[in-house]
Amino acid sequence: MTAPPAAVQRAFGLRGTPEPLSGGRGTSWRIGPAVLKPADQSPAERAWHAAVLGPVVEGHVRVARPLSTADGQLIVDGWMATAFVSGQHQPGRWLDIVQAGEHLHRQLAAVPRPAFLAARRDPWAVADRVAWGDQPATPFLAARHVRRLLSCCRPVDAALQVIHADLTGNVLFAALERPAIIDFSPYWRPAPYASAIVVVDAVVWEGADPAVFRTLTAQPGFAQLLLRALRFRMVTDAMQRGVEVVPPERDPYQRLVDLTCDWASS
Repeated sequence: MTAPPAAVQRAFGLRGTPEPLSGGRGTSWRIGPAVLKPADQSPAERAWHAAVLGPVVEGHVRVARPLSTADGQLIVDGWMATAFVSGQHQPGRWLDIVQAGEHLHRQLAAVPRPAFLAARRDPWAVADRVAWGDQPATPFLAARHVRRLLSCCRPVDAALQVIHADLTGNVLFAALERPAIIDFSPYWRPAPYASAIVVVDAVVWEGADPAVFRTLTAQPGFAQLLLRALRFRMVTDAMQRGVEVVPPERDPYQRLVDLTCDWASS
């Protein structure tokens, strides 16, 4: 992993020795009050992040905001900077993660749909479109459970808005501090869909008992959001790892797929 060049550090007004940070893609460096990493956003997308996250009021959550140079640049020689926020991901705090996302989304409810979303072609953007029927699922029907999930889906009638669709590992907790939200991942979906993705991640990857989320899963229409969140993660897996054949007893998705299809049909 290559540290940010000295010229980039100076441009953002940073001094000190870069410290590599764990997590994410392993490309982030802390320098004092900032985190530098190779830019994975276009200039237009980075400008949108700065404009949208800048006004967020940190009453209930802290937000890692984009930083600019003295002359207003947001990307310098392929690097971008974000304010450092303290904390760590804590498995088991899933309901707190959901609540942090809800606080953020209430403030983003009036933000218009960003134009750059339509141009994204990364695996997550493709999986999102497949999950919501905006793109054919045909290439992914051989992936685990996708065909079954499609058969359980019904139309969703809910307001669309900008959401952070990758909250699970990107809400950090520190003693005596409000939760901190990092690595904002924007999508244009119903706000509770972000919570559904947290449920999927928690059950599938962190071993959560689905009963922990009974107040969410009991909400009218939430099962339909879960079906789409499951499909979103499964299609992403299929694009990144290929189609895998896994016995049901070793399939981390199996239990939640069964439960969600039951909830959707009841």
